[in-house]
Amino acid sequence: MTILLASVRTEIAGYLSTLIYVYTLLIVLYIVVQLLFAFGVRPPYSRASDAILTFLRDVCEPYLRIFRRVIPQIGAFDFSPIVAIIVLSLINSLIVNGLIHG
Repeated sequence: MTILLASVRTEIAGYLSTLIYVYTLLIVLYIVVQLLFAFGVRPPYSRASDAILTFLRDVCEPYLRIFRRVIPQIGAFDFSPIVAIIVLSLINSLIVNGLIHG
């Protein structure tokens, strides 16, 4: 029973870690797309690119908005995505260590 419980905890920790990793990658992709838009690079309009950009905005903005309320922009620089990724990393390490070694 103990081995089964440890296995389940390890699986859940791995799943949560992967989920946080994918969300971090989505945030990085969203930041890169926003930087490209800031430099004037616009993809030609298509339904596929519009769907992808809308998906990235809808997924990333609610989480980033939490940090944008607290951290003001300094000039043209927005440091909230950096802080958001650091918080995700801390949550990941606390959850994984808590579930596996807890």
